[in-house]
Amino acid sequence: MSLAAAGAVLLAGALDALLAEPPARLHPVARFGRLVAPFDREWARPRFVGTCVAVALPLLAAGAAWAAVRAASTLDPLAGALLAALVLFSTTSRRMLVDVAREVVAASAADLPRARRELRALAGRDSTTLSAGQVRSAAVESAAENLADGLVAPLLAFVAGSLVGGPALGAGAAAWVKAVNTLDSMLGYRSKPVGTASARLDDAVMWLPARASALLLALSARSPAALAAARPWLPGVPSPNSGWPMGTLAAATGARLEKPDVYALNPDAPLPSRAAAERGIRVADRAGVLAFALSALALALPALPGVIGWS
Repeated sequence: MSLAAAGAVLLAGALDALLAEPPARLHPVARFGRLVAPFDREWARPRFVGTCVAVALPLLAAGAAWAAVRAASTLDPLAGALLAALVLFSTTSRRMLVDVAREVVAASAADLPRARRELRALAGRDSTTLSAGQVRSAAVESAAENLADGLVAPLLAFVAGSLVGGPALGAGAAAWVKAVNTLDSMLGYRSKPVGTASARLDDAVMWLPARASALLLALSARSPAALAAARPWLPGVPSPNSGWPMGTLAAATGARLEKPDVYALNPDAPLPSRAAAERGIRVADRAGVLAFALSALALALPALPGVIGWS
């Protein structure tokens, strides 16, 4: 089972490299978003409703993924592994986010209004008055943060679930994590009490992936000292998790990454030049590839003694 799960990780990584994302009309995350949307309104008891949503909807997503892969595996183990790969592909994102970040950075040097518009696909902040350096900063920050949210978190869940219960449980775990993160991105704002439970659950779920992502970024940048360098800047970041990958990438690139009036990482450095921003995005891209490779290796290792005949 672990070899099948390792193959599913490699296939999901290959699909990400080739296709970037599933078609929008078929994307399971988009469909899940439509399920969440009706809850994004005023409620008489918003915290109660929000808690029910935070518990029930991720379990629904996980159950659907688990049941589908389990049923396919019962018919044919190869079909189960292929479906698990498709689930993992739909719950992870690397190439698309990296491509958009690169486009924003390139546009920041030639067409700043366009760069500000395209940034909206990566970051929720108001981009209308951002300077070119601040636009590049936001793109690099998004590449770092999305590494944790969009890739490492579901990969870790898939690996843990697969080691315990095979590809079906791994697919369910990845779907659960992606659902939690989607709820937070849609409802987890201070202005929306219905999203309080979702935001707190996401904070707990992302604790390990954020720190693992920071380590991957430091390794990919060949700068292990970047982890320690980032630590003093983290108290200024409102999120308990996103500061880790962003701060590590700020240290690794030698650039200041900032959200105006909220935080500044590596505050004594200049805002990223185009070259520094492109370097930061390359580091995030390599870290994503490394995440896929290490996940497949972690799943394959337990099966190797049997494969090579060791007792």
